[in-house]
Amino acid sequence: MSDPATLQINGTLIDATFAEAFPMKATRLVITARTAAWAMHAAHSLTGFATSVIGCGCEAGVERALAAEETPDGRPGVAVLLFAVSSKELAKQIERRVGQCVLTCPTSAVYGGIDPHTSQAPLSDRAPLGSGLRFFGDGWQISKMLGTTRYWRVPVMDGEFVCEEATQTVKAVGGGNLILLARDADAALDAAEAAVASMRKLPNVIMPFPGGVVRSGSKVGSKYKGAGASTNDAFCPTLIGLSARSELSEDVGCVLEIVIDGLTDADVGAAMSAGIAAAAGLGKAAGLLRISAGNYGGKLGPYHFHLHALANGIGLGLDGGRA
Repeated sequence: MSDPATLQINGTLIDATFAEAFPMKATRLVITARTAAWAMHAAHSLTGFATSVIGCGCEAGVERALAAEETPDGRPGVAVLLFAVSSKELAKQIERRVGQCVLTCPTSAVYGGIDPHTSQAPLSDRAPLGSGLRFFGDGWQISKMLGTTRYWRVPVMDGEFVCEEATQTVKAVGGGNLILLARDADAALDAAEAAVASMRKLPNVIMPFPGGVVRSGSKVGSKYKGAGASTNDAFCPTLIGLSARSELSEDVGCVLEIVIDGLTDADVGAAMSAGIAAAAGLGKAAGLLRISAGNYGGKLGPYHFHLHALANGIGLGLDGGRA
């Protein structure tokens, strides 16, 4: 069970633990189109099947919608973030996803979205974007230089597909997380939805799972040969009294997790604080009993986000009393 001296916000216990995150490589792409709807179609397609690097190759999501005055070509747009475990894997995912999901979308164009001169995240490599996709033009493609940036114009059936030649990548942070322990599924979903909505107001972060939430939290290893991960029985309500690893009390009926990827550790920490504030703002009266986090004892990654430190800056009826 958790440390009995956990902090409380509105009666919700904040466990004395930390979320453990790890280094990743990331980039931002800016997708534009004739209308905001078509830009979002391309963004949703590109970020599909991108919840976890364990099975998807990358983690990706919509960062925010962009007004016409915020995009390189003056059209409505969408900013998406993509994260992978290596520069090589990130480059592969960018080429495949842009080629299959943006090039194919009517009226779309795509540009690199990280300015190397203003980025707060440490710079990494430049990943190919249009430099590979241009070959779809079968020799009819042409390039254009604007300042020091090269763009490719590829003829397609609705006109031209415009694509910046490369996108800047950065060293980023993946795997920040919050685990919400609630009385029942309704309470858990309400808390999770509130947390994700608050986090999505912040820049430089995504919550890559469906709706920003994951119900199938995992642990490393399995009793079955060849399975690298398996259900996190410590947080499964149906295994209370059955699993020796259970961390749940009898009043917990549902547990949901939120995973956060960000361009910097400060971005992940800010999102986690916002999520704690929003979820705990509902409080125990709404059925949110505890907020915890997942870690591997500090062995997985160098970024440790301590919940008490994050909660102390919130100021929502924080109580240092015992549980």
